[in-house]
Amino acid sequence: MMQGKNIAIGITGGIAAYKACDLVSRLKQMGANVKVAMTQAATEFVTPLTLQSLSGNPVVTGMFDRPAQWEIEHIAMAKWADLFVVAPTTANLIGKLAAGIADDFLSTTLLATRAPIYLAPAMNTQMYTHPVVQANMQKLRELGVQFIEPVTGRLACGDVGPGKMADVDVILTTLENAFERVQDYLGRRVLITAGPTREAIDPVRYLSNHSSGKMGYALARAAVRRGAAVTLISGPVALEPPAGLEKLIRVESADEMYRAVIDHYQEQDFVIMAAAVADYKPKTLSGQKIKKTAEPFVIEFVKNIDILAELGKSKMQQKLIGFAAETQNLEEYARAKLLQKNLDLIVANDLTQEGAGFGVDTNIVKLIDRYGKIEDVPLMSKSDLGDFLLDKIKQL
Repeated sequence: MMQGKNIAIGITGGIAAYKACDLVSRLKQMGANVKVAMTQAATEFVTPLTLQSLSGNPVVTGMFDRPAQWEIEHIAMAKWADLFVVAPTTANLIGKLAAGIADDFLSTTLLATRAPIYLAPAMNTQMYTHPVVQANMQKLRELGVQFIEPVTGRLACGDVGPGKMADVDVILTTLENAFERVQDYLGRRVLITAGPTREAIDPVRYLSNHSSGKMGYALARAAVRRGAAVTLISGPVALEPPAGLEKLIRVESADEMYRAVIDHYQEQDFVIMAAAVADYKPKTLSGQKIKKTAEPFVIEFVKNIDILAELGKSKMQQKLIGFAAETQNLEEYARAKLLQKNLDLIVANDLTQEGAGFGVDTNIVKLIDRYGKIEDVPLMSKSDLGDFLLDKIKQL
């Protein structure tokens, strides 16, 4: 899998830098071409000569190092790389990359590359869990950067907690999987819905739900990266759309989402309905703002079109994937939804579980297929879950 691949390794200043030597050595043994860029801080922990000997290539440590041949070095490495991994990755580099700061060779090259970027954080537990670091990581995830999550263990400072860099075996497996996934959806058309819908009551008020759209956008981002022609139909969310979409269609109401889905349904290979569509809408829409009175305010609701059920009735070659968010009887309700709506797979999550559901950056789900097989998927970031689900959907 690694034979002949061009892999750029970035190393930042942390005690886990010594593990990068093993990573470089094993990548070379697997047949990869490896080039290394180090921050000045990283050279305090391991020498460039060591990495040069292991990689078989000159190691760049400074923006103005004299290149072995005439080329703009950071652009050359950025274009050369099939994949870029930084191990270890400090909070400093995460912050710089999230802010678009390019003040050394490594950060400049990371901004210049269009290769997939994988970061393996390693830092003190308190630093790793700090809201600023977590916010920076989430921003990068939304831009398509992948994280090889640290593990819980004893750190160099003596603390025990999350922040220890993932084992080299885990990093290598992640990189192998990345190459296996590269363009595996090429030539496939994927429609994804995301976010909530809004059902207007009057010109001021509407009925909606807590969906943030993060899961649907993570799926869209992963599908684009893997070569799919992606149509994203999005309810109102505060997220940047992934780059590279074939179509982005913004909608407000369930009726608008239904029409957009139907217009594009027949041409798709996979349809992933991750949106949280309102089940009901007001029977009548007031043309003027409804004024507050002392009397009870009663709204009569009617059912919206069940988009997923309608798709299930007209399904031909498409694989249809639905989502179920429940607060009780998760498997029972999800299985019933899968059968009633003629789905190929349903992704079910219990909103009462910590780390699952709306508005958070992680999820815990159960996958149920049309043959009744159930798979429990542990807590992971929605970004990682997007790729995990695409792996499963591809098997359909």
